[in-house]
Amino acid sequence: MEKFEPNIQQNIKPNNLLIKQKPSKRLALTGMLAASLMMLPGMLGVSPAMAQQKNDRELSYSELIKKAQSGEVKKVELDETEQIARVFLKSQKPDAQPLQVRLLNQNSELIGKLRQSKVDIEPVSSANSRAAFGLLINLMWILPLVALMLLFLRRSSNASSQAMNFGKTRARFQIEAKTGIKFDDVAGIEEAKEELQEVVTFLKQPEKFTAVGARIPKGVLLVGPPGTGKTLLAKAIAGEAAVPFFSISGSEFVEMFVGVGASRVRDLFKKAKDNAPCLIFIDEIDAVGRQRGAGIGGGNDEREQTLNQLLTEMDGFEGNNGIIIIAATNRPDVLDAALLRPGRFDRQIIVDAPDRKGRLAILQVHSRNKKIDPSVSLEVIARRTPGFTGADLANLLNEAAILTARRRKEAITPLEIDDAIDRLTIGLTLNPLMDSKKKRLIAYHEVGHALLATLLPHSDSLNKVTIIPRSGGIGGFSQQIPNEQVIDSGLNTRARMKDDITVTLGGKATEVEVFGEAEVTNGAVSDLKAVTNIARKMVTVYGMTDVGLLALESHNQDVFLGRDWGTRNEYSEEMAIKIDRKVREIANECYQIARNIIRENRTLVDRLVDLLIEQETIEGEQFRQIVAEYTPLPEKELAKSN
Repeated sequence: MEKFEPNIQQNIKPNNLLIKQKPSKRLALTGMLAASLMMLPGMLGVSPAMAQQKNDRELSYSELIKKAQSGEVKKVELDETEQIARVFLKSQKPDAQPLQVRLLNQNSELIGKLRQSKVDIEPVSSANSRAAFGLLINLMWILPLVALMLLFLRRSSNASSQAMNFGKTRARFQIEAKTGIKFDDVAGIEEAKEELQEVVTFLKQPEKFTAVGARIPKGVLLVGPPGTGKTLLAKAIAGEAAVPFFSISGSEFVEMFVGVGASRVRDLFKKAKDNAPCLIFIDEIDAVGRQRGAGIGGGNDEREQTLNQLLTEMDGFEGNNGIIIIAATNRPDVLDAALLRPGRFDRQIIVDAPDRKGRLAILQVHSRNKKIDPSVSLEVIARRTPGFTGADLANLLNEAAILTARRRKEAITPLEIDDAIDRLTIGLTLNPLMDSKKKRLIAYHEVGHALLATLLPHSDSLNKVTIIPRSGGIGGFSQQIPNEQVIDSGLNTRARMKDDITVTLGGKATEVEVFGEAEVTNGAVSDLKAVTNIARKMVTVYGMTDVGLLALESHNQDVFLGRDWGTRNEYSEEMAIKIDRKVREIANECYQIARNIIRENRTLVDRLVDLLIEQETIEGEQFRQIVAEYTPLPEKELAKSN
């Protein structure tokens, strides 16, 4: 017994030997376990006679007869089943235990003597209690045995079902996707919406296209940076189309076992054909659609087999009419060329960051369920947030709502909007500086940036300058409003780049002019990195100097796609020396311009620093008004002030 019980505990662990055996061996082991448990009641179920508590002394048969004749016996209980007589003597206390006497097979003489002595005789039987006790002992072991067998059968069935479903698709299927999102809920990407509305129209009214011999693209690839609304568009299509909708992520195809991904692709398209016309949405398709057999170490067998099966299902020997595949990715450069050819993903839709009009429409959508003060202008917010995606704008309004609730206000005000923009672009606000020396040094540094941004004709307009520290080691900052035309078009001029370098060096130039070379700090380390990057691109990429109209550097970091490692130089050592000299020349030229402007406006700089230390933040409009009192503003700032 003692050796068998640990084996029982071991066999009921999740990964036990009993489950791992073949069915015949598992049944044999289960039978052995059942037989062993059935033996336990017999071994532990001791008879009631043996289990009775023994008295201090017992009477013999002859002693009982003598005591009965002498009149000492008060009562006798005869148990014919156990062949025991329980004797109660007159001399015993009322709560004393009776004496036990072993009876014979025939007890007629004893009964006659007891009756002659007028002893109270009471026949009793323990057969019923013994049967109940035995039944209870059996049930105590049978019930755990049944529960254990049910547990083994359940685990065995689960393991077999998982093995059978391992190659099944994990796509979420809906007869009619009720995402709660329509095209009216998607704003800022009107061109993409228009093309995708054609897909919805084809699914609802295919005869409109087939009448003129047109066919809908088999695949639509949504391409764009993160947060621009690719997945949101897919939800809108599912909500508008009113057809069966399959949604899955590219990573859900690939497993560690070769062939599972391809099996899941086959199963997905089989179910899609049974429910055609329908939509299949594959999010992050680059997880399975990367270029095959490229990069260090070659390819991945499982991923490549999955991709091959996907290519075959999209445009193979057998057609899949009525199935439209929509995929989303932010890495189209890593996708396999066979995946992008006509017949598979026929159409690529660029979902880019919205322009000002698009940002305004997005803000109007996300502001529907928020309490916004009438003084808040969504047009101003859209103008101040160039480069923001739809997700960024939604997060901006959400942060503003959180700040409003924290400050116990009833509606979002312009102050919460400004703080939310700063929090997302710069960082979390920290406690103001108390050290007056450090505070003044940071004030001169930031005023230098702000003054040059205001005075230079081709730089971006100043939004505000502050010395309130932010998370990430930022002691203060000078914030400009990016030129929306430059961001949307991607075109930048040489004059604008040089002014950007000059503004970036304005902080260091101010420190040198005010405190001298010996007191210059390391606060301009990020500024110098930005200056070097801009100046080097002007020389080696944009061809904006006398070094030549050549693109001398090509950046390529897709080494794992079988391409070159890092940056490849297309010039000799002699040309490298010329490039370094020209980069240094541009930086020094802009630095001297910055120092001259600061030196000529030293009185203005001191006044602005004193005001900044007092207020800790100066808005762009107030800053321009003070500067206009000392020196003429360029045309861009005059137009902004007017």
